[in-house]
Amino acid sequence: PVCLHLLDGGGRGATGDEIAAEEARAAAKLRHPHICPIYEVGHTRKQPFIALGFIDGPTLRQRLADKLNARDAAQIMAKVARAVHYAHDHGVIHRDIKPSNIMLERESGEPVLMDFGLAKQLAEGDSHVTKSGQVMGTPVYMAPEQAAGRHEAIGPQTDVYALGAVLYELLTGRPPFQGPTGEVIRRVQTDEPPPPRKLTPTIHRDLETICLKAM
Repeated sequence: PVCLHLLDGGGRGATGDEIAAEEARAAAKLRHPHICPIYEVGHTRKQPFIALGFIDGPTLRQRLADKLNARDAAQIMAKVARAVHYAHDHGVIHRDIKPSNIMLERESGEPVLMDFGLAKQLAEGDSHVTKSGQVMGTPVYMAPEQAAGRHEAIGPQTDVYALGAVLYELLTGRPPFQGPTGEVIRRVQTDEPPPPRKLTPTIHRDLETICLKAM
């Protein structure tokens, strides 16, 4: 099955549709069991679209309502991390990894990384995709360089941070930093997150170490 996603520019200005389509093309070459495939990027009746695989199941955000145990959380994120590693090996950074961008297939329970709408290709000449100082992504899962709008510093480590932030929330039931958007953006750049075991003492020390090392 195929899902048709109509682009609206994502609030990125007059060229937002073109930018989103270009970024989608950068990700379209990825073929991995834990990455939603992109089949086509184009226009119909002047409406830009992305045709991608249809995933039947809830998002990880919806699944969080039923508190995951630590083993399930680790297994899910290990698979997502391998998918992200594969994307990095093929020159693509996701830049917006979060629970609502990870779906769980209904029958198998396997995670699938979605929405490469902010994906960036690691290649010379792509600096026009974003403007310096513009914050793009989801604040509670942003790496410090992303929260600061330093897009020249964004790289694979940016996604690794987000993987750690998602794992943090799966283990503790809350994101590393909470509060108004501006406050979260500031704290991401200046503060260390509370150790997960301080919030949930039953978390295994090794999992806490992995989580904090990623961040």
